[in-house]
Amino acid sequence: MKPASFARHAPRTVQEVVDALDEFAPLDGRILAGGQSLVPIMAFRMARPLHLIDINGVEGLDRLEVEGNILSIGACVRHAAFHKPAFGGVTGRLLSFVSRHIAHYPIRMRGTFCGSLAHADPSSEWCLTAATLDATLVAKSVAGERTIAADEFLQGIMSTALAENELLAEVRLPLLPDGSTYGFYEFSRRAGDFAMAAALATYRLIDGVMTDVHLGIGGAEERARRIPEAENELSGKSPGAAVFRAAADAAANAIEPLEDIQTTGEYRRDLVRAVTRRALERAAQ
Repeated sequence: MKPASFARHAPRTVQEVVDALDEFAPLDGRILAGGQSLVPIMAFRMARPLHLIDINGVEGLDRLEVEGNILSIGACVRHAAFHKPAFGGVTGRLLSFVSRHIAHYPIRMRGTFCGSLAHADPSSEWCLTAATLDATLVAKSVAGERTIAADEFLQGIMSTALAENELLAEVRLPLLPDGSTYGFYEFSRRAGDFAMAAALATYRLIDGVMTDVHLGIGGAEERARRIPEAENELSGKSPGAAVFRAAADAAANAIEPLEDIQTTGEYRRDLVRAVTRRALERAAQ
């Protein structure tokens, strides 16, 4: 099939984008950046926006810079920008590793980091990353700018705190401190499929015990989020199989698992138990 008719708008500045959103969002206007989620939905006519606001020509939205201990990721930064570490340090390596698990290569060449968050698929690797690392999201509209914590931004399946006339202009990701380590693991039926469960763990090892622990789960619930019950099983303890099993059990017990025609809640709990343990084992390597 082909998309229904729509009008394309090509603003050149952020101000023009938010002006267009203010005018056309009430008429089902949508932002077009990578289009890797929106365009297929339009092709199946599951979405019929009357207006597309194409932001690919907007100056500054391809910004990818480190300022102090914050990585700023603009609305048009592609997944492929992270294929190789875009900057030094453990966060650069983490993002590079995670990016290679996103869908397939052609999709990564067009899809965007911010677009993934705006789409808010529970299986999104970038949603999991943003939630686990406590990212801050910058939304802009004609009323001005506001910042939203990732945990507040991600509200459910394809549901966010973004107002219809707001542009997700930037994600600000705190850099992991020196000495941090990370582990990521996801399970899907086939390479490139949506993850049925994924885990991301980061911590620092100080005097032989884990501190500054972050552990997030994606794909298994309606939204990606940190799991404090699992983090509590890790903080102040030395890495090891027994500790990792206890944290994995805590994560599995803490979630409210999604169910579908092929997957029961208990199966997803088992997946969370497995991906959590394997992410922690990778972090310890």
